[in-house]
Amino acid sequence: MNELKKSIHDNANGLDYTLVNDHYLPNLTAAAPAEQHPTGRWGRLHKTYLKAQHPVRYNQLLLSGELGSYLAKLDKQAEEQLALTVRQMQEAEGVTEALKAADQLEWVRRMNSIRNRAEEIIKTELIFV
Repeated sequence: MNELKKSIHDNANGLDYTLVNDHYLPNLTAAAPAEQHPTGRWGRLHKTYLKAQHPVRYNQLLLSGELGSYLAKLDKQAEEQLALTVRQMQEAEGVTEALKAADQLEWVRRMNSIRNRAEEIIKTELIFV
């Protein structure tokens, strides 16, 4: 009876295999993450969306080690776009510091409306795509 080698190397794919019971299992190790990327609200929302709606894309990013940087970049882009959209809507609707001084409740109502609409735009254009 032939004795099986404890470990083998496959030149076709460059992997090493170790004998476990009667099967060869690949010697795989996860690469240590290079750096941690902080993920904010938008990154977490997109991550949840990817897991539920695009699991293949999510797994590709996760297994390649690019998920953290991808989500951090998207989060930063969403924050910048939100600030720009809010500022543009404020100017278009005449929500100014003068209104804030004259009628604070009206200013808060309008700003909440602007912020909610801007967040919906971000979700539609960047997060849930």
